[in-house]
Amino acid sequence: MKWLASLPLFVILLGIAVLSMYAPMLFAIRLEDWLVARTLFYYTTVLLIVLAMIAVATSGYVPRNTARSYLLTVFAALLTIPAILALPFNQLVGSVSYFQAYFEMLSSLTTTGATLFNDPATIPAPLHLMRAITGWFGGFLILVVALSIFAPLNIGGFEMFVAARGSQKSATRFERADATHRLTRYSRQIFPVYALVTAVLAFVLLVTGDRSLVAVSHAMAILSTSGISPVGGLQGGSSGFAGEMLMFIFLIFAVSRHTLLQDRDGQAWRNLIYDKEINLMLICLTIIPVLLFLRHWTAALEVDSQADVYSAISALWGGIFTVLSFLTTTGFESNAWGASRSWSGLGTTGLILMGLAIMGGGIATTAGGVKLLRVYALFKHGQREVTRLSHPSSVGGSSLRARVIRREGAYVAWVFLMLFVLSLALIALALSLTGMSFQDSLVFAVAGLSTTGPLVQVASDSGLGYGLISDAAKAILCVAMVLGRLEALAVIALLNPNYWR
Repeated sequence: MKWLASLPLFVILLGIAVLSMYAPMLFAIRLEDWLVARTLFYYTTVLLIVLAMIAVATSGYVPRNTARSYLLTVFAALLTIPAILALPFNQLVGSVSYFQAYFEMLSSLTTTGATLFNDPATIPAPLHLMRAITGWFGGFLILVVALSIFAPLNIGGFEMFVAARGSQKSATRFERADATHRLTRYSRQIFPVYALVTAVLAFVLLVTGDRSLVAVSHAMAILSTSGISPVGGLQGGSSGFAGEMLMFIFLIFAVSRHTLLQDRDGQAWRNLIYDKEINLMLICLTIIPVLLFLRHWTAALEVDSQADVYSAISALWGGIFTVLSFLTTTGFESNAWGASRSWSGLGTTGLILMGLAIMGGGIATTAGGVKLLRVYALFKHGQREVTRLSHPSSVGGSSLRARVIRREGAYVAWVFLMLFVLSLALIALALSLTGMSFQDSLVFAVAGLSTTGPLVQVASDSGLGYGLISDAAKAILCVAMVLGRLEALAVIALLNPNYWR
């Protein structure tokens, strides 16, 4: 065990990713799909032998700058792990090139869930499990990275809490951050809870009627917010509304970091009541579905069919589940989402879902997007500025932490939002140069940067999917997915941390 701890993080991550391929291999053996089983076994075994030799050669290596080295390691792992996993995928799916297989695996690892296959039957069932496990591992990785690397570097949303401390203290913390100890501690603390919650959700989905592959894949997709499904979404499952209600409960884990991680004082569950991200999520879950629901009587009554109680409840539930799903950047549509759109009379609600995906979930969670705490800081700052317009001499009051979030926190949140918008504009422009229309390029750019792959099928009316775009557009989306997973501030800190601090 000590020898394993002495290995570089990059080698450990590659080893875990390669070992994970044994699970779909065993599933292929159970299905008696011997071609898939042999291919996965051969590739996994050979890669493990190569990694063992690399591990022996690099054992005991100590990086010069721990925090910066680990940030670079995570970036390299996001690029390298999909390249390794794409080898057997490309071998087993002859209809795609190696780069397309790489796109599929990178999408899974970054928990984007963008897939090239509109028909799930196109690829073998064990490969669907492989995609789900990769997304699940990517979600766990970003949880640990956020708490052990992003937190001491004051990025990934944690800059909101330390905005008033000054750049000098941030730089000192950057240099002294013991990432090795933090990685070990948070991995041991998070993994049992992460795995147990996934297993519980998979079990209850099995009980409600889903097949084993569907239950396990959807459970992993919910906890990692990857939106990966072996049946093309919740419409292909058998758990129905009962399964949706259960998944809705577990989506809360992507809203606040306190749900998976107990604070040292043991008050995390009590703090959920006062968590600003939870409160903002509840506001979104209340306002948006209710507005869609009430629109039936204000603007859409003449185009709607029968207005019975069942259709009303179904429409309301479809709005509530889908709003939370896209707010957490999971991207699952409720089975009743079609009824919700028909009830409201809106032909397409793509703009609403794009806005929710951009908002994203909580900091230090598996969700992508701008993050709810930054949105809250901007809201409080705007609220205070509107008050000052009416009462210029008023005093804001509140606690020191609330004032910091409202002032310095809002400033850094605005900086990040501008970086996000600038990245969105550049990626959309680059996609348009490949021949996409403005609308499609914008939808694809939002889906990549917010790591919400299923958004393309829901928000776009053109029917253009990931499998129909050019390889150049896929390469641009690869950049967007990595940038959306690591966030722009982490990439800036990676390029030149001392200068930008």
